Amino acid sequence: MRGYNVFRAARSGKTILVALVLTVGSFYAGSLFGNNEPIYVSQSGPSSLCSNLSLHAKRRARETLPAARAASFCLVPPPKDYKIPLRWPTSRDYVWRSNVNHTHLAQVNGGQSWVQEHGEFWWFPGGGTHFKHGASEYIQRLGGMVTNETGDLRSAGVVQVLDVGCGVASFAAYLLPLGIQTMSFAPNDANENQIQFALERGVSAMISAVATKQLPYPSSSFEMVHCSRCRVDWHANGNVASYLKKFIGFLDLMATLCIRRHQLIGMIREYPMIWDKLVSLANSMCWKLVSRKVQTAIWIKEENVECLKKNAELKVISLCDVEDALKPSWQVPLRDCVQISGDTEMRSSSLAERLSKYPETLRNKGISEDEYTSDTVFWREQVKQYWRFMSINETEVRNVMDMNAFIGGFASAMDSYPVWVMNIVPATMNETLSGHQHTKKCLRCEPFSTYPRTYDLLHANHVISHYQSRGDGCLVEDIMLEMDRMIRPQGFIIIRDEEQVISRIRDLAPKYLWEVETHQLENKFKKIETVLFCRKRFWAII
Repeated sequence: MRGYNVFRAARSGKTILVALVLTVGSFYAGSLFGNNEPIYVSQSGPSSLCSNLSLHAKRRARETLPAARAASFCLVPPPKDYKIPLRWPTSRDYVWRSNVNHTHLAQVNGGQSWVQEHGEFWWFPGGGTHFKHGASEYIQRLGGMVTNETGDLRSAGVVQVLDVGCGVASFAAYLLPLGIQTMSFAPNDANENQIQFALERGVSAMISAVATKQLPYPSSSFEMVHCSRCRVDWHANGNVASYLKKFIGFLDLMATLCIRRHQLIGMIREYPMIWDKLVSLANSMCWKLVSRKVQTAIWIKEENVECLKKNAELKVISLCDVEDALKPSWQVPLRDCVQISGDTEMRSSSLAERLSKYPETLRNKGISEDEYTSDTVFWREQVKQYWRFMSINETEVRNVMDMNAFIGGFASAMDSYPVWVMNIVPATMNETLSGHQHTKKCLRCEPFSTYPRTYDLLHANHVISHYQSRGDGCLVEDIMLEMDRMIRPQGFIIIRDEEQVISRIRDLAPKYLWEVETHQLENKFKKIETVLFCRKRFWAII
């Protein structure tokens, strides 16, 4: 990806500082960011945030939504002194302080080099709790442990990683030059809004927690799970089996669990029974401990079906039903069983190959190779048209969400641009992404697990009419409010849908302070349909 190649030219501190100077200069000149001055609205006037939405819409909300939600039927204002985010790749290392003005994390972890204050900016030097020599050196060390010091993680077959308790996601940011994509997640914990820092940087992340619910990813989604002091109590309250069996349920080639000093060494020296329990559990799931150096332990998940069946017969573990891999993964309790996936077709594929090669698992879902190819070709052409209609520099878009991803054709078409895409399959639709890209399921009108002003581009392909057709009280206004909450100022919302939905949104958009352009494009059936290009205006409260 072009966005990743920039890293190779900007590794030195001097180059990064030069890039920052150029970026800030472009910002004030208005050439890179566009207009950074907000329009101002009154909180109590006729164009106020709440009264600006139609009374009819609010009345419908009160009639169909719980009281708490109806009362909050308002737009979310940006914080004081909010600025249009710095552009990628500069944002990997610097973000505006006023955009994520949480000083607690820097104060508590400043000595660990997570994030530091630099005037108007937050600076992310690439460190972490145990990245004493930087994330790049740490990643290289992990690769050496996996490959007996002859290669890196990418050469070991790692393409997609799940980073548990990711902090500010420097691990993910520094995996990008290797062509490795990472989904980072962490809870909103005592360290305040770590994920908000990650998303402001332009690194793929989401709010979540390993607790009682299954993470919203299908089977065989990742080659590696990483935990660096991730605050998961692997051994506490008897939940360690649930945690690890949950991971094994969606990992395929290599399940790598890196447990840092405070857990590994602490368990060996101070709590040997806890360490022994963890090792015993890993053995029961037929994981192989391939490397253990002072601070890190790495297990490989081998596709040893006979071992799993034998341990199941001995009642050491339980095996999941074959159908479990096809069941919805949104708001599903943790399953205390081990999944035998048997899905090894993508084991040695690069990311580019995964985005173009037809996955045989789709055949079981009724999607033919011809349909896959047709979908791929269609979205490549549509994405070209999208960029032409938006008429912006590629660097103005970094965080993207496809709200109805189907088989990921839109995300695949965006691969040649410096962006990352969060693919979503609504919970009320069939799981069709087959685990080869990041996925999440969104249920009805529930808020998505992210902070306000997270995404630069939302793509909604016939998703609103889908919710409307279910008759479960999901209002167009409600979906638009959630879109407005997630999109950054000056961000784009591209909507394709039925004509009545398009007409309704076009009427409502000005009340949300969205600018709207209408374009005509062919759909998959070669018929012309109306496509809305909405752009959220940059506004603030007086």
